[in-house]
Amino acid sequence: MHDLTPRPALFLGQPRFDTADMRRLAAERGPASAWMHLLQQAPQQALARVGGDFALATDLPSGESVMAVDRFAIHTLCYRVVNGQLRWAMDAKQLADADTPLDPQAIFDYLYFHCIPSPRTIYRGIYRVPPGHLAIFRQGQLTLQPYWRAAFEERAPTSLAVHKAQFMELLSEAVRQQLDGSQAACFLSGGTDSSSVAGMLARHAGKDTLAYSIGFDAEGYDEMAYAKLAAQHFGVQHRAYYVTPADLVEGIPEMARHLDQPFGNSSVLPAYYCAKLAKAEGVSKLLAGDGGDELYGGNARYATQRLFGFYGRVPGAMRRWLIEPMVGNAVLAQVPLIRKGGSYVRQAKQPMPDRLQNYNLIMRVGPEQVLTPGLLQQLDTSLPLAHQRQAWESAQAPCSELNRELAFDWRYTLGESDLPKVRAATALAGLNVGFPMLDQALLDFSLHLPSDYKLRGNKLRWFFKEALKDFLPHEIISKRKQGFGLPFGVWTTRDPALQKLARRSLEALVQRGLVRGDYVHTLLDEQLPAYPGYYGEMVWILMMLEQWLEHHMADFHLPQS
Repeated sequence: MHDLTPRPALFLGQPRFDTADMRRLAAERGPASAWMHLLQQAPQQALARVGGDFALATDLPSGESVMAVDRFAIHTLCYRVVNGQLRWAMDAKQLADADTPLDPQAIFDYLYFHCIPSPRTIYRGIYRVPPGHLAIFRQGQLTLQPYWRAAFEERAPTSLAVHKAQFMELLSEAVRQQLDGSQAACFLSGGTDSSSVAGMLARHAGKDTLAYSIGFDAEGYDEMAYAKLAAQHFGVQHRAYYVTPADLVEGIPEMARHLDQPFGNSSVLPAYYCAKLAKAEGVSKLLAGDGGDELYGGNARYATQRLFGFYGRVPGAMRRWLIEPMVGNAVLAQVPLIRKGGSYVRQAKQPMPDRLQNYNLIMRVGPEQVLTPGLLQQLDTSLPLAHQRQAWESAQAPCSELNRELAFDWRYTLGESDLPKVRAATALAGLNVGFPMLDQALLDFSLHLPSDYKLRGNKLRWFFKEALKDFLPHEIISKRKQGFGLPFGVWTTRDPALQKLARRSLEALVQRGLVRGDYVHTLLDEQLPAYPGYYGEMVWILMMLEQWLEHHMADFHLPQS
């Protein structure tokens, strides 16, 4: 049984207070004193004025308890109510005891999102404070509410040169503020974000800066050439580690044992080996480049969704009487071009974020094909979409559809996937991590940029690349985004030890009553060999679910309703 006696207050991270008085109080007496002063006024309004990364949980003299995390949940905070008393901890598993059941709905959330979005956790009755949210507990009742919502205020550009200079200054300062006196070091994938951080770090810390990269001996996955190019361009000391299938066989159980709950972002393993190399060389903190795509319009799906938006501009009569009858005609649909047009029309007619389900792996395969009837009858498979719809509406109106997509990705891509990935990787390696791209000043700057500066036609991150074109090598500016992608599916079809681990893990899910045995057979013996890049992702998320269960709840079997 876990100890559920009251825990001491938690004040984590590096909050940035907005007034000189609060900054002075934090410097003289510590951030906890500044927080207590602010929170005794109006917590929601006070939190909206604090930047930086933080998580806090404390009791107030009024008898209320307050919990909150920063805008992107760079730090996490979990809670549960036991016998009318609030308990909190950094991890959900710290609040669980031997009698705490798993939540079947959380299992489906994991398969849908490849993570378990807050406020739900894998444990029933244990919750996580969502990004930018505040929880107030008074008289046995807990209220969860956002203290910050993205408010885009696009401003007409005055001068591109002025905007570029301002952005470069903000980026430089964001990196500088992450320096803590230890060895300057960063991740370096060879993309624009990590290369920009490496360049700014070299500007402040000099040629002793260390940059860490991961490579793969698999065609289409290795970006080491770009990482080397960036390192040479900025004169930083480059370190590289080539991940192998044997590393995965060793690292998958180790990572699953470390994780607070099931997590399916496969890039966590390459990031871990990168951080592990840095730790071995005496580094105590790594800077990461996460955030640039989501703040400045760098993901390919933004251009894709804009293409679907064009259909709404076609005159209604033309859509109803010409286009839709034509693409809906069963005979004409045999023509490849008409068939493709029909797919476009069907997707374009769907609102966002519903349209995104067309790309969701578990929904495309079909939950009924993957999951046992016993699990399905305990689920509401519509809840993940309801969660997405709520997040879609979280950005303050009015805002462009592109900006709404960005705010949506702040919640899911950053807050629930990419930042937890980097946190897990660095924490397991014993390192701290900083995210300069998510600096408050850079966030505020992005909120005011015109949408056309983020996505100009089909040019992703137009302004971002314009601002950096004289700073980064041209080859990096023009390359396609990849990051630390993992060739897991390809390797699993070739490496016997990795294949054995995957098969054993998936068959164990069958024994637990979660996954259909016939689907596991089809997935491993037919779909994976035929399409390793696509179905490797399904194998990965199922394998990581089982690995987490094996190390945290080995005796779990699905209870029958």
